Amino acid sequence: MLEVRGLTIRYGGVVLALEDVSLEVPSGGAVALLGANGAGKTTLLRAIGGLLGYHRGTVVAGDVLFEGRSIVRTDAAKIVAGGIAQALEGRRVFADLTVAENLHLGAFAAGQRSRESVVRDECLDLFPRLRERLDQRAGLMSGGEQQMLAIARALMAQPRLLLLDEPSLGLAPIVVAEIAERLGAIRAAGTSILLADQSTTLALHATEDAYLLESGRLRASGPSRELLLDDAVRASYLGTESGHEAVAQL
Repeated sequence: MLEVRGLTIRYGGVVLALEDVSLEVPSGGAVALLGANGAGKTTLLRAIGGLLGYHRGTVVAGDVLFEGRSIVRTDAAKIVAGGIAQALEGRRVFADLTVAENLHLGAFAAGQRSRESVVRDECLDLFPRLRERLDQRAGLMSGGEQQMLAIARALMAQPRLLLLDEPSLGLAPIVVAEIAERLGAIRAAGTSILLADQSTTLALHATEDAYLLESGRLRASGPSRELLLDDAVRASYLGTESGHEAVAQL
C-alpha cells in the first residue's frame, strides 16, 4: 500500500533529517517506526502526510508512493482525500470545540461525505467514552480521552492508511493498553496502520513489523517482537540494554 523509496529530507536546505530511508506498509498491515527522540520518525510521517513544507522541510531525494502513485509533493488535503489520515503528536484537538464538532471537522476531506453519520457511529462504538462527551469541549477532557478523539477524528476521513505519531505520549499504562486494543480493532476493520511511538506496549501489541531509525537513517527492520528483543535495538530505542525479560513478557 505504502512505499517509501530512498527518502532523503533536509530542513531549511541545511539540516539533514533523513537519509536514504526506505520502508513498506502492506495493505491491511500494521507497521511500527521505532527510534529515540530526534531519530526522524515525525519527519517521515510529515513527508507521507504532506505536512513537510509547513516545517520548512524538503525532499531532496527519493519518493513516497501510495497505492502505486507518487504523493511526495502532493497537497496535504489531497492526500487526506486520497486515503491517508494522521493523528498528530500532541493530539492537536480543537480545544474550544465540542467532541461532536471535532469529529465533524475530521470528515471535511472524506472521500464519501454521505457516510459521515455512519462513520461517526463506528468511531463512537470504537471509543464509547466519546459518545458520553459529544457536547463537551475537547479541551476539558483528559489526555487519554483527547488522544481517543484525535484518532477518531482522523478516522472520520475514512482513511485506508492511518498514521499515528506518539499516541501514547503522556498517558498512563492502562490507557496505552486500551489504545493498543482499539488499534487492533481499527486494523481488523480494514485500515492499515503506520505507528511512530516510544511505547513498547503499543509496538508489540498493535504492529507486526517494525523499522528502527537512528539519527535519520534506517538501522534495522523485521518483526516487531524480534527487534524489541534485540540487545542493540533496545540500546538505541529504549536507551538501555536491560529489560529483556520485561519486554519478552509483553
